[in-house]
Amino acid sequence: MKMKASSKIPTPEVSAISRDDYEQNLHLLQIELVKLQKHFICCNDRILVIFEGRDASGKDGTIKRIVEHLSPRETRVVALGKPSDRDRGSWYFQRYAAELPASGEFTLFNRSWYNRAGVEHVMGFCTDDEHKEFMASVPEFEGMLVRSGISLIKYYLDITKEEQRRRIESRRRDPLKQWKVSPIDEQAVSLWKKYSKARNEMFARTNDVVPWNLVRADDKRVARIGVIKDLLSRLHYAGKDAELVRPNPEIVFPYAEEHLLSGAIAE
Repeated sequence: MKMKASSKIPTPEVSAISRDDYEQNLHLLQIELVKLQKHFICCNDRILVIFEGRDASGKDGTIKRIVEHLSPRETRVVALGKPSDRDRGSWYFQRYAAELPASGEFTLFNRSWYNRAGVEHVMGFCTDDEHKEFMASVPEFEGMLVRSGISLIKYYLDITKEEQRRRIESRRRDPLKQWKVSPIDEQAVSLWKKYSKARNEMFARTNDVVPWNLVRADDKRVARIGVIKDLLSRLHYAGKDAELVRPNPEIVFPYAEEHLLSGAIAE
């Protein structure tokens, strides 16, 4: 179901959460996620959640907390690598279509077909014509998915330039996280404005059929809790604790053009 963008523009302040409160809330929400999985397996639902965002915005950590206690047989995390020569010679959506959820499956895309709207466009990995064709085709493609019965939800994790710089530098220093820093990540801060322009165009042109949900993600704990609550609040399942999963509109909110002017979205 399409949600209307809220007329209320969120304020940029985000309250931190202590580790104890975070772990307690996360535990209770993960119990709700197990309830959700039991329900969609029984009903043969197909759920697809897309996570997009700038480099180092926290997609990996958020997805990890969502799937941590779910059945691996019915839960799939898709993080496709660089396209092969065959992929480049095929219909752009083909390799993504092969990963769509079947009945009773919960699939999470850690980046998705929106690579063409972001990194491919900014870095020159696709032509202007390919980018133009993608922008025209993606609403039709997502419309087909929704009409087929897939529950499709899109999140964009938004962080400030200062926070991105801090996280990338932290990864460079951490021997356990250095694998996360790619040559593309190294250019993320210097190309900040180009990525902002590409993101804004993506929002404007791909929001009508399946709306974007923005996540204020400078605080990782707050963002993870916010995403899980929002996700659970959108999906029907038996035994839902409605009070527990009530989303915080200051953390997760639907895209609206006025947010670009208000400071609700990092520029």
